[in-house]
Amino acid sequence: MSSLIRILLAIVFPPIAVLVTTGFGIQFLLNIVLWILGWLPGTVHALWLMNRDRPLV
Repeated sequence: MSSLIRILLAIVFPPIAVLVTTGFGIQFLLNIVLWILGWLPGTVHALWLMNRDRPLV
C-alpha cells in the first residue's frame, strides 16, 4: 500500500493503518485503546509505527 495512503488513513482512522502496517497483534490493540482515549494519541502512535524504521537522514 502506498505510503501516502497509509499516512492519510492514519490521520482519519488510525487502527486500520496500524492493522495494515503491523497486522493483528499487540500494537493494533494498543492503538485501539489509544484511539478510544482520544484521536490524537491513536494518530501519533500510528504515524510513529509507520515511520519508526525509516532513517532520519
